[in-house]
Amino acid sequence: MVKIEFAPINIPFNRRMQTAAVLYWVFTFLFLAQCCMGVYVLAVLSGYWHFAALYGLWLYLDWDTPQTGGRRCAWVRKWTIWRHFRDYFPIHLIKTSDLDPKNHYLFGFHPHGVLVAGAFGNFCTEYTGFQELFPGLTPYLHVLPFWFRFPFFREYAMSAGLVSCSKESVSHVLSQGAGVASVIVIGGAEESLEARPGSLTLQTLHRKGFIKLALKHGAHLVPVFSFGENEIFNQLENPEGSVVRNIQNRLRKIMGFALPLFHARGVFQYSFGVMPFRKPIYTIVGKPIVVEQNVSPTNEEVDKLHQRYLDELNGLFEEHKAQYGIPEQGHLVFK
Repeated sequence: MVKIEFAPINIPFNRRMQTAAVLYWVFTFLFLAQCCMGVYVLAVLSGYWHFAALYGLWLYLDWDTPQTGGRRCAWVRKWTIWRHFRDYFPIHLIKTSDLDPKNHYLFGFHPHGVLVAGAFGNFCTEYTGFQELFPGLTPYLHVLPFWFRFPFFREYAMSAGLVSCSKESVSHVLSQGAGVASVIVIGGAEESLEARPGSLTLQTLHRKGFIKLALKHGAHLVPVFSFGENEIFNQLENPEGSVVRNIQNRLRKIMGFALPLFHARGVFQYSFGVMPFRKPIYTIVGKPIVVEQNVSPTNEEVDKLHQRYLDELNGLFEEHKAQYGIPEQGHLVFK
């Protein structure tokens, strides 16, 4: 029999607010898009079909916006709920070097984790101090185009500063010139299947598209490592070659996104559920790698810059790992 550890009744109000904020975030990540689609279908089938038709026209006219910089809303990014979201873990953003706003940058974020909490908290809200640490820079977090196919949800996602991770979208952001930072979670959906406490595996060896884009636009590369990202959820064992992993990989290739079978704690108990653990996340922004523009890079030039990026990322991890609880024998594994 599984013993259930219930949360105490006399929890401070601020901690309850933090739990509510993270519950809302988990809901939006897992279910809000489907709910929005359901509302639209109901509108089509009910007496509100005129509204649905007008929104359908809007979708048609606005379809490319997630690939052309999105439509962020400062009000949404400053919702008080995001302050409680930050404090739940808590999430910390730490810089190691100034970033000149006269340049433009491509941030490589690692690891993906299960729900990329660190990337969202740091680059889609205004409560971890990005603007104070990097004045003059505007971050754009690139996510799967899949999310922008859902009516209503796409508007909400773009309001937080999310944009598509397509080549066209990244190119559009970087082509704006000085003062922008494209943030790409390099490991993508495949890496989320490796996300569990203690995992240091990164899907990077064959991820070179971002290197080509940085060269073509002359965008300085910035490695970012988020300590604690993999600690906030457990995941069902799915080693390479297992039935579970084979099914996950097949679904990922069909649908374009992964389905990690994660679990952690609940709202009123600590034994099971899809709420993340209260584990601190420290997102370290490394020093920029200066990139000279090269609109037609050769494979050798791409490979050379890619290796330098991996070396800088590994150096960033090794420099800070002891401070954030990684044992001396813990090293990044590039796959």
